[in-house]
Amino acid sequence: MSILKMIGGFLFAAGLTNMVVADSRPDVSQIINKAEASAILGEPVKDPSPRSGDGSDGYYSKCNYYSVNRGKSLIIRLQLPGPNAIGPQKELQLLVAANGAMEKVSGIGEAAQLFAGGGESGFASRVLMLYVAKGNAFLTIGLGGFADEAVALEKAKTAAQKLLEHL
Repeated sequence: MSILKMIGGFLFAAGLTNMVVADSRPDVSQIINKAEASAILGEPVKDPSPRSGDGSDGYYSKCNYYSVNRGKSLIIRLQLPGPNAIGPQKELQLLVAANGAMEKVSGIGEAAQLFAGGGESGFASRVLMLYVAKGNAFLTIGLGGFADEAVALEKAKTAAQKLLEHL
C-alpha cells in the first residue's frame, strides 16, 4: 500500500509540475478560444490558425480571429522574451517612441499603451491596438471593426486581463 501511495504522490507531483510549466508558456488560443472571441466581437468567427513556439528571441503565442461576415477582427500576440531579447518595458518604450500618438492605459499590467486609428478615413470601423507589459511578458491585443473606441478598449482590456491571469 505504501508503494501505491508513493506512486500516486509522484504522479500528483509530476502533474503539478506539468501544470506549472504549461501555464508559464500559455497558448493564447486556449485562453481566448473561438467562443470567447465570438463573444468579444459580437458575432461568429472563422476557425483560427493559432501558433505557439520558441523563436530566436523567446517564446511566442499568437492567434487571429476574424468574423464570418467580414469587418471585425481580434488579434492576440504574447511574447515571453528570452535572455538576449529586449524586455517588455523597453519594447513598450520603443513602440511609443516609434509611433508617437499613443496614450497610457491604467489598470492593466505594469504599463500599457493604446493606439487607435482608422476612423478618419471615412470608414466607420476603427483599429485599436493595446500593448501591455507585465513582468517578463509583452502582450498585444488588436481589435478591428468597432466604431466606438471606448467599447473596443473595454473589450481589449478584458481580453488582456484574462490572458495576464495565466502568466
